[in-house]
Amino acid sequence: MAAALVPAFPGLPEIERPIALIDVPGHGLFLIALQEGRVLSVPRAGPYDEPRTVHDQRERTACCNEEGLLSIALDPDFATNGFVYAYYSTDAGGRVTRLSRFTTVGEGGSFAFDGASELVILEVAQPYGNHNGGTILFGPDGMLYLGYGDGGAANDPYGHGQNLRTFLGAVIRIDVRNASADEPYAIPPDNPFLDREDVPPEVWAYGLRNPWRMSFDRETGLLWAGDVGQNEVEEVSVVESGGNYGWNIMEGSRCFSPPRGCDRTGLILPVWEYSHAFGCSITGGYVYRGNAIPELRGWYLYSDYCNGLIWAIEADVAVEGGFLEPVLLWAGGPNAVASFAEDSGGELYLISFHAEGIYRIVSP
Repeated sequence: MAAALVPAFPGLPEIERPIALIDVPGHGLFLIALQEGRVLSVPRAGPYDEPRTVHDQRERTACCNEEGLLSIALDPDFATNGFVYAYYSTDAGGRVTRLSRFTTVGEGGSFAFDGASELVILEVAQPYGNHNGGTILFGPDGMLYLGYGDGGAANDPYGHGQNLRTFLGAVIRIDVRNASADEPYAIPPDNPFLDREDVPPEVWAYGLRNPWRMSFDRETGLLWAGDVGQNEVEEVSVVESGGNYGWNIMEGSRCFSPPRGCDRTGLILPVWEYSHAFGCSITGGYVYRGNAIPELRGWYLYSDYCNGLIWAIEADVAVEGGFLEPVLLWAGGPNAVASFAEDSGGELYLISFHAEGIYRIVSP
């Protein structure tokens, strides 16, 4: 089994630090989010040589390294409400990450964000400029999920990973269906910690170091996360309601604090991990559910920022805890892989800070 990469948008001018790609149903467009704070659009069918800027929030976005515009997501009812959500870093009033909703206007060549429509849903203070997490996405339940890193620096100096009183090091789950300035979100009644007064009701899972990229399997509904490790281990986890994923007691399945003899009671181990002999910073992907590469259906794809290799593990085997033999799908670069994307048909794309920038994953 193998895969290949081809430029997704031939003729696209060089763009700096693309971070996300969104297929916009009903408009014949792809949106390309840049870490600096702009969002571009290109026609699905081309030509691609003149991308339009449909949103520009550079003045309110702190960039770059691990800060910036980190993720965008369409509302599940986008076709009727036109809402788009953005998660980004800003230094307005201190270092924070902000989740906001924007209204879009127009169609096709006139499609754009209404910059004045920003509704701030949530802000969280960040002690450092790294480990801000980065993925917002909607689950099959219609709820919004957002993965936060532990706040940064190294070794989790504030102990956020195992501190249920903070959003840092956690995945939160909120209901934004009736968001307003007075009530920007509601708490889903089946969130796991509602009976604990010492835990914010938004928290859905915790014990994560930096879940940079997460995705839902469109067939099973499971939430997959590539959680970036520190010095030794990168991990893939299936994130469940109420789960504790071990950081900073563990890095992957290995003891971290203490370095030996740690108590793993109640901690959920990753479904797959690899050492820094094979990379340095995981970029989580998707379980492939497209049709163009039939032999790849049901396999979870991921890459590593440092080497650009694309690997795959069989999703069902991973979830069931069986023996895994990852398959190397692609070793031809580019490195600096920042993200993956999935279009409306389930086909996958790879997004890199280098070379062509955005690639389609195809059969070799």
